[in-house]
Amino acid sequence: MSKQKPSIPKGTRDFGPEEVSKRNYIINTIKSVYQLYGYQPLETPVMENLSTLLGKYGEEGDKLLFKVLNSGDFLKDTDDTLLQEKNSNKLLSSISEKGLRYDLTVPFARYVVMNQNELSFPFKRYQIQPVWRADKPQKGRYREFYQCDADVIGSNSLLLDAEMVMMIAEVFDKLQLNVTIRLNNRKILDGLNEYIGETEKNVALITAIDKLDKIGLSGVEAELVAREFDAAQIEKIKSILIFEGDVFEKINFLETIFTGEKGIKGISEIKGLFEKIKQVNNKNITINFDLTLARGLSYYTGTIYEVVANEVKIGSILGGGRYDDLTGIFGLPNMSGVGISFGLDRIYDVITELNRFPSSALINTQLLFIPFDADAEQFALKVAKQLRAVNICCEVYPDLNAKMGKKFKYADDKKIPYTAVIGSNELTEDKVSLKNMASGEQRLVDIQELITELTGEGGIGFLDVSE
Repeated sequence: MSKQKPSIPKGTRDFGPEEVSKRNYIINTIKSVYQLYGYQPLETPVMENLSTLLGKYGEEGDKLLFKVLNSGDFLKDTDDTLLQEKNSNKLLSSISEKGLRYDLTVPFARYVVMNQNELSFPFKRYQIQPVWRADKPQKGRYREFYQCDADVIGSNSLLLDAEMVMMIAEVFDKLQLNVTIRLNNRKILDGLNEYIGETEKNVALITAIDKLDKIGLSGVEAELVAREFDAAQIEKIKSILIFEGDVFEKINFLETIFTGEKGIKGISEIKGLFEKIKQVNNKNITINFDLTLARGLSYYTGTIYEVVANEVKIGSILGGGRYDDLTGIFGLPNMSGVGISFGLDRIYDVITELNRFPSSALINTQLLFIPFDADAEQFALKVAKQLRAVNICCEVYPDLNAKMGKKFKYADDKKIPYTAVIGSNELTEDKVSLKNMASGEQRLVDIQELITELTGEGGIGFLDVSE
């Protein structure tokens, strides 16, 4: 009987050496920009208490939380009546107290509340870790994926909202991606509720608008009908969703129809934001005021952000927004914050599809020593130590008895550009036979010439792997 082949859960992936190197290139690019703006690193546990997670992401988000069964016999203390009902929602509180984190923002808020007396505000942090969502796997959508977050909490200044746009633009400029940054403000959506005379269906309206990209305007209209918005309200909503114009034309349009307090406040904030980001003028970055942008997460209260790639259709590759009272649900009210999250996995897919990873993204072995005998091996180890001291990546082939063809094939398979053969003649002269694997050129060099070849002009150069 044959054994079943091993597999991994749907929506998860293994990453080989080349993929990890490319992902680290993206992470290090994002991290470097975060650090330039004064953000500090933070990590939180994989699991959080369900009491921390539930109710923070809206009805849809709660359904996508991965729940973790209690340790040991998790059914031991469960009520028999609940077991017979087979209702998982009723059973949940008795069999599961923990869940995998859904995002990094709620754990960040929990951390701030727990450590408020040790932090200096405004507190800037970045966090790059995996999150999990029980979603249906498809292109660009995974059950396990990394987020690359930056949040600042303890100030409601629009300068920080603008700073997020600046960091977004700088990261995508460094990654050489052509993107559109979509901006809106949740208070404008609240203003839309005021405009249609509705006070009880704010969440329903935002949920419907948030699906616009997936189901189209007619689909949104059908959902609004199902949620019992009347015809006049739907027409008013549609008039805003279909309005076209530049940033200030849209602002002027809203100023003519919004009279409620929240809507006016939202207009003021979006106007102030665009005034502060005038200096962002990279030719590959488009910034739009998008009246249809809603962002489904229920804790956003001000500016909301989304980024899409202009050259690859894959959905949003960044999201974020301002939240005025996220920490309030954990007992620390009036602590406003704003944050963004780069979608590492989708950004990786975009750069891969566009073939835009630079050669420097791969940290490869640059030189393979091929010793003929034990003495040559000791010499190779000594020289390798010298090379590594100046950040030259190198390795010594471990099997002295292997055929030469196998050794050179190893170099080819790993895309190692140089080999250094060491035999009795090389040992006598204290040199190595350096071979350029691309050209086939081979010559006898001493150690200093070897280092110069690998680091100096005319050589392959070397990667800074100090980070």
